[in-house]
Formats: sequence, C-alpha cells, structure tokens
Amino acid sequence: MLQSVVGLGNHGMAGTRHSVGMAAINHLARKLNVADQWRTDRRTGVDLVTAQHNGVHLVLIKPRQFMNVNGTSVANAAGKFRLTPENIYLLHDELDKSLGKVTLKLGGSARGHNGVRSCIDHLKTDTMIRLLIGIGRPSDKSSVTTYVLGRFTKTEQEMLPPVLDKGLDLLLGHIQKRTQAPNSVTKAGPVENRI
Repeated sequence: MLQSVVGLGNHGMAGTRHSVGMAAINHLARKLNVADQWRTDRRTGVDLVTAQHNGVHLVLIKPRQFMNVNGTSVANAAGKFRLTPENIYLLHDELDKSLGKVTLKLGGSARGHNGVRSCIDHLKTDTMIRLLIGIGRPSDKSSVTTYVLGRFTKTEQEMLPPVLDKGLDLLLGHIQKRTQAPNSVTKAGPVENRI
C-alpha cells in the first residue's frame, strides 16, 4: 500500500520556522538515501521522490507553492498516485509546542494552521495523520507572522536534527505498524502520541 509523506512549508523559504515540515521531509529523504533523486512534477505542482522503507512504498512530497495554498498541490498529487487521505501524512510546524517537542496527531481540525486548512479544504476531509513539529511562540510581543516566517536561530538550528530524527522515527514506526496490521484503516480522532 502506497503511503505519502508531505512536508508543508513555503516553497523557496527554506530555513524558516514555518517551513520546518519541508526541512523534515528533506531529512527523511536523506535517511532513506533518496535525497539526490528529487524531481519536479509540474502537473501536480510538487517536488517528489519515491522510496522504500521496510517493504513499504513511500512517495515523499514538497508542494511548490506558498503554505496557504499547499492543499492544491497535495490534492493533485493524491489524484495522480491514487492516494486516500488516510494514507497521507502531513509534516508541519506547531506554534503551541516548544522546539524539541513532536506529536503524531491522528486527524482533526487545522487549529489555525493555514497549510493544514488548505489540505483539509482540497482533500475534503481532516483524516490525514500529522506530525506536528514544535517551533514555540515568540518570547516577546512580536508578530506571530514575523516569527514563523523568520529563520531559526543558530542555537535552534543545532537543536533541529535530533528533533527531526525523533519525529521521523515516530512517523516511520506508525507507518510500519499501520501497513502490517490487517485491514489497516486509521480513524481520525483527537488521539495523540507524544514523545
């Protein structure tokens, strides 16, 4: 069964907090030894690469659009690869978790995240499994928009690789468990696994 992992972010804005989902998908591609195989699919509006992990076929996706309209590309790719929303994993930033915290969330509302909202709108469901990668909130009274579009500090950049490793291990473990279970259909709900 094909599984898709999507790194949400702003195309062309690598290194920003809001694009940590794209950093995670790049990290995953390196872990799976396919980082040099990305290709652009203009019809769907994504960069993609395929990989195998313990017998599971994966398609890794980076939308080539801004965050607020990522759902268009995700829905196009879902159509091309005949993916059901339940087999799509979204990786994205989470303001309400501090840097270093990752959570696997089984469906549910966008909770104010416009990239997730775009995916929900275009896929017409909220059943996608999500890896929430904590970026924290600004410590001062600065704008949240300025904060999420800002780049990680040097200290935060040094913290990021082990955080991504932790989150991706959780994600790959979940994929492995689901694909080995008979009739593996995951129901959406507020259940969260926390590290």
